[in-house]
Amino acid sequence: MFKGISNLSIDVKGRASMPQRYRADFSLKNKSKLVITADKDKCLLIYTQSNWATIEKKLSNLPSYNKEARFIQRLLIGYATESEIDSQGRFLIPTPLRDYAGIQKKIVLLGQGSKFELWSENIWNKNMKSWLVSQTNDDSNNNALSELKL
Repeated sequence: MFKGISNLSIDVKGRASMPQRYRADFSLKNKSKLVITADKDKCLLIYTQSNWATIEKKLSNLPSYNKEARFIQRLLIGYATESEIDSQGRFLIPTPLRDYAGIQKKIVLLGQGSKFELWSENIWNKNMKSWLVSQTNDDSNNNALSELKL
């Protein structure tokens, strides 16, 4: 389970460093690989190869005649790119994905269980402020937390 938040930077070649605590999760036969793809919220999603295989299979089985399903397939499968974690723990975020998510220098890596969300720091901060305001103004959103009995 990936959890927590990390503030990272991208180097001039478009690489970011995977935090040390997660690197072993991406290892496969002496190679460390991950899959990066686009999300409809204008962030990127990062999966281990095994988790991605499960997602890709589910996406491929969606009905191609359904407009929303085709959009999700085009977005997630169309942008999906394998990236290898090098010996220094860096992975490349391809230019089309950086452009899609508005990523420049500063990024936020957010653990979301079986995947990560990767955000432009500016977009993350803007969205987080907006989400906090909308949550405090809408009591009906507290139902999800009450169901968890936290």
